[in-house]
Amino acid sequence: MKTAWNETRVADEGTRLARLDAGEIVAWTLDAFGPEVVIASSFSKEDVALIDLASQSGRPFRLVALDTGRLHEETYWVAEQVRQRYDLMIEWHMPHGNDVEAMIRETGMYAFRRSLKDRKRCCEIRKVRPLRRALASAPAWMTGLRRSQGVTREDLPPLEWDRVFGGIAKANPLFAWSDEALEAYVAERQLPSNALYDQGYLSIGCAPCTRPVAEGQHPRSGRWWWEDPGNAECGLHPASHLKQGQAERN
Repeated sequence: MKTAWNETRVADEGTRLARLDAGEIVAWTLDAFGPEVVIASSFSKEDVALIDLASQSGRPFRLVALDTGRLHEETYWVAEQVRQRYDLMIEWHMPHGNDVEAMIRETGMYAFRRSLKDRKRCCEIRKVRPLRRALASAPAWMTGLRRSQGVTREDLPPLEWDRVFGGIAKANPLFAWSDEALEAYVAERQLPSNALYDQGYLSIGCAPCTRPVAEGQHPRSGRWWWEDPGNAECGLHPASHLKQGQAERN
């Protein structure tokens, strides 16, 4: 009888997967959970590298993207290049119009800059709820998260149990990749890349919440720059792997 996946089993497998390279983790995830595994992509360099690894594995998967209504035009163009290069259908998920309309009428177009509560409400409506719908039937999902991306990701494991999205497995195959390793892979594979990177953007999300960073600054410092760096998440990624103090701040 096949053993059901649970938090304990996922943690045990995560310890073993930490010894494998990214491509092996991708292949293992697709074998373990099947063709309904979701790759959730913002079309960052990390996410395109993850899609490339999954495509090379020859195994089927679902590619999901969130159109928040406030993305950069350059992001849509990368998505189109990915769609054509890998002959993939992208499952675009949007926020419910009534939710967005109600929020904007109540608080205006830029309430997310007034308070952490308002910003998280915006992210909840535009990102978290659409992803929850996308993952409703998924046994697992994969992300391009890396440990070096910020203080909220320093303890990121290769596989974790995602309580936020209903209790499913979440794989982070690139968890140990350095910036140099990512750049080398993108160059070697000649992957599509967002033109905003050449303008000083190092972490790209919604247009009003993303800006270029100065040389030497941390990549995530361009996201929600008016907030404490310990809050630099949108709600898509649970705090299950964080140290207690970090988790409480989020």
